[in-house]
Amino acid sequence: MMSNHRPIDLSIESYGETRGIPYSFAVLPWGSTEPHNYHLPYLTDCYLAHDIAVNAVDKAWSEYGVQGMVLPAIPLGSQNPGQRELPFCIHARYETQKNILADIVESLNLQNIHVLIIISGHGGNNFKSMVRDLSVDYPKMLIVICEWFAIEPRQGYFEESIDDHAGELETSVMIHYRPELVNLMSAGNGESKPFNIESLNNKVGWVPRDWAKSSIDTGVGNPEKSSVEKGSRYAEVVTDKIAMLLNELVNKSLY
Repeated sequence: MMSNHRPIDLSIESYGETRGIPYSFAVLPWGSTEPHNYHLPYLTDCYLAHDIAVNAVDKAWSEYGVQGMVLPAIPLGSQNPGQRELPFCIHARYETQKNILADIVESLNLQNIHVLIIISGHGGNNFKSMVRDLSVDYPKMLIVICEWFAIEPRQGYFEESIDDHAGELETSVMIHYRPELVNLMSAGNGESKPFNIESLNNKVGWVPRDWAKSSIDTGVGNPEKSSVEKGSRYAEVVTDKIAMLLNELVNKSLY
């Protein structure tokens, strides 16, 4: 996934490796701490956001010559009712997330690294309002939000039509990057229930799902058909697209 001579992962790099390198951007993986069915680790969203980020930054460096650093993943996500009551599920408030992001942006701005890409691995996180505020406070900063799981349509890669949380997509990509952390034999089938109000199911309005009432095993989507082949194929396309994004952010103007 990563070439040894490219210092791009701050979770393992030393200052001796990074000093003197003219980094053009930083990438911030942002996940959550929450149950993922019975077979995936609590930090699945962090692992996937981090590994996708490292893979993409490595491609951007090798294919386009743009140099960036992947920051440590943030494990603090916004949780739904029914999920946050489960043991060790951590709910982070909007204000908490915004303060963390603001401190990171302030640090990078001071260091003259003015491009930050947030790779989000958790669907419950929403950074748009934060980015608008921070763009006012730090006008030199270009902050980009990227939900890795929404870049490429799932059709053609995965078989399950309902695949929202700890299902075929996440499980397959986890098997690709970190197979030692996946215990597919213990997985539930990810059975879920929609709202009783059809207008909510049709996205006419929105309310947070009560996870305890909508999911049996905390998953939404059956992971049974997951495979390393599906995960590898999907991750390859996603990281290609992110690498291209990184190149364009460094080498092109917005307008």
